[in-house]
Amino acid sequence: MWMNLLRLGLLPTGLLLALPSVQALPMGSPGDTMVMVDLGADERELSANYAVSSRFAWGASLGRWEEMQPHGPHQQALVRDFTQLTLTHRVKRWNLPHAQANVWLVGQAGTVRGDGLKGSGRLGGLSLMADYETTRVYLGGGWRPMRGGSSLRHDSTWLRAGFSFYEVEYEQVQPWLIVETKQVRTRWGQETTLTPMLRFIHKRVFVEAGGNRKGGQLNFMLNL
Repeated sequence: MWMNLLRLGLLPTGLLLALPSVQALPMGSPGDTMVMVDLGADERELSANYAVSSRFAWGASLGRWEEMQPHGPHQQALVRDFTQLTLTHRVKRWNLPHAQANVWLVGQAGTVRGDGLKGSGRLGGLSLMADYETTRVYLGGGWRPMRGGSSLRHDSTWLRAGFSFYEVEYEQVQPWLIVETKQVRTRWGQETTLTPMLRFIHKRVFVEAGGNRKGGQLNFMLNL
């Protein structure tokens, strides 16, 4: 869940011509505000951040996830609601002749409440993400552990790969096919899903829509 649009103002002019708006990274250029909405069958999140420099962005998020707890011969859905402050840090960027790659850290700290919890509790984590992309190929992945107290655990690990159907100019919409495999681990066990998605990018707007055996998936990002 941490995939967002990055404006190309930071890239060298030659690379700007080679790479129209193809990125899905967690912060924008200095002074940009990012708004992100991620909607899945059992995870939903609304977040925003403001880039104070080319390497740091402060933000906040709120969301909900559901996890299945064994309950006799059946399973019971537990709902968790969280709010967090975030700090996004671009650790490293490689500007290659016809591509770029990045490594990111995202710190999260906030509160969580929900089924089986006594009031509000603390929630936090430190996410690691990486990506590589050209105008036609995208590879990315990440690990997002979320922990609260001694018993609350919601860790997400994902890998993504995809390609664009054709190259476009900056003013045109670029369609992509992306496939994501994601594993979510809680104190009750782990679950893996495979989600194919269509991605559409147009200037500062980024949309992904797809689905898996659990339901639909929609990711929307806007760079203000």
